[in-house]
Amino acid sequence: MHSRRTVLSTAAAAAAACAAAGPAQAAEHVAGRPQPSPEGGPTAAARDRLRRLISRMTPEEKAGQLFVMRVYGHSATDPDPADASANRKEIGVANAAELIARYHVGGIIYFTWTHNTRDPHQIAELSNGIQRAGAAQRVPVPLLISTDQEHGAVARIGAPATLLPGAMALGASGARDDTWTAARISGAELYAMGIRQDYAPDADVNVNPANPVIGVRSFGADPQAVARRVAAAVRGYQDAGVAACAKHFPGHGDTDTDSHVGLPYIHHTAEEWERLDAPPFRAAIAAGIDSIMTAHIVVPAFDPSEDPATLSHPILTGILRERLGYDGVVVTDALGMQGVREKYGDDRVPVLALKAGVDQLLNPPDLAVAHAAVVRAMKDGELAEDDIDSKLLRILLLKERRGLFADPYTSRRAVDRVVGIRRHLDTADRIADRTTTLLRNDGGLLPLSRRRERRVLVAGVDAAAPTGTGGPPTEVLARELTGLGFTATALPTGPTPSQELIDRAVAALDGQDAAVVATYDVTARSPQRALVDALLATGKPVVQLAIRGPYDIAQLDGVRAGLASYCWTDVELRAAARVIAGRRDPEGRLPAPVMRADDPGTALYPIGHGLTY
Repeated sequence: MHSRRTVLSTAAAAAAACAAAGPAQAAEHVAGRPQPSPEGGPTAAARDRLRRLISRMTPEEKAGQLFVMRVYGHSATDPDPADASANRKEIGVANAAELIARYHVGGIIYFTWTHNTRDPHQIAELSNGIQRAGAAQRVPVPLLISTDQEHGAVARIGAPATLLPGAMALGASGARDDTWTAARISGAELYAMGIRQDYAPDADVNVNPANPVIGVRSFGADPQAVARRVAAAVRGYQDAGVAACAKHFPGHGDTDTDSHVGLPYIHHTAEEWERLDAPPFRAAIAAGIDSIMTAHIVVPAFDPSEDPATLSHPILTGILRERLGYDGVVVTDALGMQGVREKYGDDRVPVLALKAGVDQLLNPPDLAVAHAAVVRAMKDGELAEDDIDSKLLRILLLKERRGLFADPYTSRRAVDRVVGIRRHLDTADRIADRTTTLLRNDGGLLPLSRRRERRVLVAGVDAAAPTGTGGPPTEVLARELTGLGFTATALPTGPTPSQELIDRAVAALDGQDAAVVATYDVTARSPQRALVDALLATGKPVVQLAIRGPYDIAQLDGVRAGLASYCWTDVELRAAARVIAGRRDPEGRLPAPVMRADDPGTALYPIGHGLTY
């Protein structure tokens, strides 16, 4: 905890480094008509209509409306045979339409790996097919279609949709409107594809540099700066008609365990939580956020039973509902994650989550088991009917606010007018140009000169990028540098380069004038250190670019020039290449401190650090 507390004290001292975001100057860069919530929210008449709708539902239909489920396939009725087979195996149905007819689910979540997101036109037609299936039910209810389009490290929809800098990159930008603009663009494009809820923004404060699951998904390490960015993102998404979802309550930023594979513990005291974790969630609530996602983490200070927050009444009802005054929709993180399955069986988890204060149950591993358990608990009286009806009303009111009862459908024309248009792509590049951060530039090594360092070797990690992007990072960097007047050659060496690969990189540099090395989560024992040291030993200029967290440079003492792009997607890498080539001045400022490797209690580079040319 000592080093992370030092991170936080550094963060607090530099809170002013991140400017508040606002939409005033940015609207001209965003296509698509805003779809704001009706003034004052749904009317009394709308509430009465929705209550009558709920009263017509059977227990099975009510239970189904609480679930948001995955489904394989690019089509609601005619998926590929392999996807239909996967659906039968995992859900017991062949397609989305059958899923809705059998279980009456209230929402569908799109993933790349379930083959829902091939291209924007296909996504729009899938969305329309899902809504047609919802309208065909005995009690017609539109579905809330959602996805995780955080941008940066997590993006389910790739090009030709617009890909934008991720949260930590936006945290590095000093421009007032960038966060709102990015969320407004993303929201407009999601809306055009029939997606009315985005599981973003990430409201975690990343005070632990070793965090394996949040990292660059967070806006940074300063709670107040993160809070401002979160509020701006909420306004941007919801101005576009898409429900935002702040995650992961009560705060996943100070953990070294990934809740996908284990059960993390957060050992903050109540006072530390209030200072470190609460501000972004308070800001999201003040901004009128539609939904908040729970975390599968244990916080002993709030619940000594050591139940994960998703199943904790003291946390979800006592803190989120009562202390913070939130009355919007609460959705679980995915119920197939190990963090929520360690203590209880898959039949108990959904019931306990609903009793704790949850409204929506996201992606259980076995829907038949989960649905039957909720129905049984309703009929047995463990789940009170009035409480279930209140949850359903929250969900339906969200759908009402987002226009789903008025018109849940979209069209090819809407996609063509909004998704991946030149204005959005140009704006994404302009935002990215304000995020690349120059951490070190000893002797003025950067920018590279096309006369001195014309031939450039681009080596390093080729991290997996979202679907539809321009290729592996080394190839993107090499292609962009070549387009900027250099002759660049890509040589991917991976996150754990062997000695043979290191030797190949050194040999390849022999015919070049300089090297750019893309690094990714370098540790004290990482073979990436040996690669960088070997290239430095040649005496050629070596530029290091951290393509995930900005922390790598603390492990690379010999590097004279180091930058951070905060992610490995095209838009961020192209911006970094423009800085390396001197076409843009570096404007980014660290939103999280880089601590010394030999003294983790001391900042090597504090929040707000960033050099210019």
